Amino acid sequence: MSATDVLLKERAALCDALDKYGPEAPTLCEGWLTIDLAAHMVAREARSDAAIGLVFPPLAGHLQKVMDQYKKKGYDTLVGMLRTGPPWMHRTGPLATANVNENYVHDEDVRRANGEGPRVLDEEMDAILWKMLGFGARMSKKAVKGAALTLRTPDGRERVVSTDGIPVVMTGPPGELTLYMSGRKEASDVTLDGETTGVAIVHAANFGV
Repeated sequence: MSATDVLLKERAALCDALDKYGPEAPTLCEGWLTIDLAAHMVAREARSDAAIGLVFPPLAGHLQKVMDQYKKKGYDTLVGMLRTGPPWMHRTGPLATANVNENYVHDEDVRRANGEGPRVLDEEMDAILWKMLGFGARMSKKAVKGAALTLRTPDGRERVVSTDGIPVVMTGPPGELTLYMSGRKEASDVTLDGETTGVAIVHAANFGV
């Protein structure tokens, strides 16, 4: 199964969750209901000028305006737009792999906020999320200054986030590690092992966008 196939499968699962809970259900994204998350996903893929606001704070207001415009289309229309799948440039090559991660996290944003627990992921999804954790580990190094953090799966795979500081090992399946490292700490099912000070540093770290 290609990354594109995995992405389309996960997008369908996200849309199913959005349909299941409706437009006014909570999500793990602070301040967002499901309609906000749906508008975010559409704006992110359809309006590159607005998507920049995700990583460039001065344009966050522009992103919000675009999201508000999409929300006026109605929830069912937004979910329908998402069901067509990501635009071509978002579903091929390296972006397909990155967008598997994005869609997985937002699917769990809906599921976990509404009382659902971890899913058993197939091998292809597991492998892609683990690959993306390799990129994320390098980007998260500064966030855990003072802690030498290693990510570990139950089957023994490891990603080193930082080598300087108090040793801490975070253990969990790739999907749960992905949630923690994207800022969904309380919703993730991981264990942290190490000295109290080191664990506290990891708990306080500002992960995710």
